[in-house]
Amino acid sequence: MALTEHNNISIAQIVIYVPALFIAVWLSFKHGFGRSAGWLYLIIFSLARIIGAAMQLATISDPNNISLIIGAATLQNVGVSPLIMLQLGLLGRALASIRKSTTSFVTTQRLRLVQVLALVGLILAIVGGSQSYTSTGYKVSNLSQAGTGVTIAAYVLLVIATVAVAMQLSYIEEGEKRLVLAVGLSLPFILVRLAYSGESVFGNNPDFSPLTANVDIYLGMAVVMEMVVIVIVEAIGMTLHKIPSNTSAPVATGYRQPWQQREADHEMNERRGH
Repeated sequence: MALTEHNNISIAQIVIYVPALFIAVWLSFKHGFGRSAGWLYLIIFSLARIIGAAMQLATISDPNNISLIIGAATLQNVGVSPLIMLQLGLLGRALASIRKSTTSFVTTQRLRLVQVLALVGLILAIVGGSQSYTSTGYKVSNLSQAGTGVTIAAYVLLVIATVAVAMQLSYIEEGEKRLVLAVGLSLPFILVRLAYSGESVFGNNPDFSPLTANVDIYLGMAVVMEMVVIVIVEAIGMTLHKIPSNTSAPVATGYRQPWQQREADHEMNERRGH
């Protein structure tokens, strides 16, 4: 049996996301799962793409297996939420740099609330996606629509948070400013991907339906957009320095965080004034 265009896309996804997964794991160990939760979402996203593509390819030998069809389509439709949570994780690290020297409208708690919102959207999309497929065909469930609506809200809040953090760029340490760059570059591509999801659940266009999707539209608005975001994030992630696990004792290691150096300089100037 000859491979379809969709099969070729699945093969390409496996080829791209297997190394992306290894890079994501390396970034997580380098920067720490606790310190940079964004990398964990990168692992989850890569796994979802690999498993979803594998399930889609498995339908070649078992085209009537409804479980494979539902699983592959569901995993392909839940890509936006992990990408949003990934960006929020990167903003969280940039925010930590800002808070070393000043306050910010964006707080860790607020970013976590948006992450929870995106997680709710992800759960609704998974449950709703599994309910959209019946023995008589495909019909978008209310949960799928609710999940997409919640995800759209999370994206809007992500944009607002990004703008707020970018306005305080001067307070971010030099090596950490590229985090905001990564998020800013990723947002337009995530928006296109989100538009595809929105049309697939709120529109009646068969070109966006999981079962009758136009492969070219799917490739351009979904697959490629996701890959670009992953390339941006991992490329910048590999250039970031590891934050020392014990920043409270910089003198013993001969290392000082920029904010600690500023405090030391300020104290020295006060002593000279006296």
